[in-house]
Amino acid sequence: MEIKVLKNESNEIEFVLKDNRHTFPNLLRDRLLQDKSVTFAAYKLMHPLDNEAHIIVKTSGKNAKTALNDAVKQIDEDLEEFEKQLKKALK
Repeated sequence: MEIKVLKNESNEIEFVLKDNRHTFPNLLRDRLLQDKSVTFAAYKLMHPLDNEAHIIVKTSGKNAKTALNDAVKQIDEDLEEFEKQLKKALK
């Protein structure tokens, strides 16, 4: 996974996530939109044959980088909980 930052301002971040189309970008967008300080979170595929997603995050009252880091931490916690529950269920 490679990330190319296009814009990095206090209330807006834009980046391209290579080798990803829908799975992770959609999960990230969903988690970002659960944050009340995030005013806009979306991704788009620039071309149907490209394997990269263009992700945009805008915030109000919170630094966009902080909101992005918070969302990634929450996804990580969700995955850890899923792994724990899966191991428990498959005993």
